[in-house]
Amino acid sequence: MAALFRGSRNILLGWNKHVDLAFVSSRSMASKTPVGFVGLGNMGSPMAKNLLKNGYPVIATDVFPESRKELQETGAQVVDSPAEVAEKADRIITMLPSSPNVIEVYTGPNGILKKVKKGTLLIDSSTIDPAVSKEMAVAAEKMGAVFMDAPVSGGVGAASLAKLTFMVGGVEEEYNAAQELLTCMGANVVYCGQVGTGQAAKICNNMLLAIGMIGTAETMNLGIRLGLDPKLLAKILNMSSGRCWSSDTYNPVPGVMEGVPSANSYQGGFGTTLMAKDLGLAQNTATNTKTPIPLGSLAHQIFRVMCSRGYANKDFSSVFQFLREEEGQ
Repeated sequence: MAALFRGSRNILLGWNKHVDLAFVSSRSMASKTPVGFVGLGNMGSPMAKNLLKNGYPVIATDVFPESRKELQETGAQVVDSPAEVAEKADRIITMLPSSPNVIEVYTGPNGILKKVKKGTLLIDSSTIDPAVSKEMAVAAEKMGAVFMDAPVSGGVGAASLAKLTFMVGGVEEEYNAAQELLTCMGANVVYCGQVGTGQAAKICNNMLLAIGMIGTAETMNLGIRLGLDPKLLAKILNMSSGRCWSSDTYNPVPGVMEGVPSANSYQGGFGTTLMAKDLGLAQNTATNTKTPIPLGSLAHQIFRVMCSRGYANKDFSSVFQFLREEEGQ
């Protein structure tokens, strides 16, 4: 089988690897062949449904039978394990909660790499440690497959509307093949560089998002305490230099905006637990690179405390409610 792998190219992991260029061209012509999908949670389920809407047969699995059943009812074929997905598809997308989940799904006893076919394109849209993405890329390469990290920004609403932003890291020659699928699920697909750079971009984005949300919540709370109407204050902020995504698109104050978690008792959206996890990744990478992130570290502490105070399953914008409770209101 080694004869299949000729034509050296840089796999962008810091050393030269050998991947058959024929796999790239054949995948670009594969069009509507089956796509595997592992992880059918709040994000993965609408992403898989958008692939179905675009005419791609989907072969999927999830640890929860009810999630598998829901997608099966929309036309997907469901199987019992990631390994079975790998047997039936040579393009696989994974969307999982954390680094340990990714390691298990790829390298576990019933993992993708137990049955992966040579030349398979593996796209991981989970938000995990960049070091784990690099480890999975090495493991996949040993099996003749190609791994790319492609974490997302945009949340559940954007996932449902196919308006996610994908930040992609991996072999540049494979980017077009990945882009074909990702554009079915997102409005923006950005190539960031070698494996792990997609995760790096996502971690940086979410650290800023967390800091911005806390700042917006503090600002709105202060204005309300000073007698300002919250809708008026939000209007002023959004036409002034303090404007940000947390103020104009995802305002954390109940009653200011419709169609956001703050208008629904902070249900849905992006959970506080996940934000705390992402900030933990930022903290770890900052420590490893000796990068000072004083506000990022403080944001991490705040969201960790929220998780211990009953906010774990609420949207991260519930930091506004947390601050109000902290002051005794």
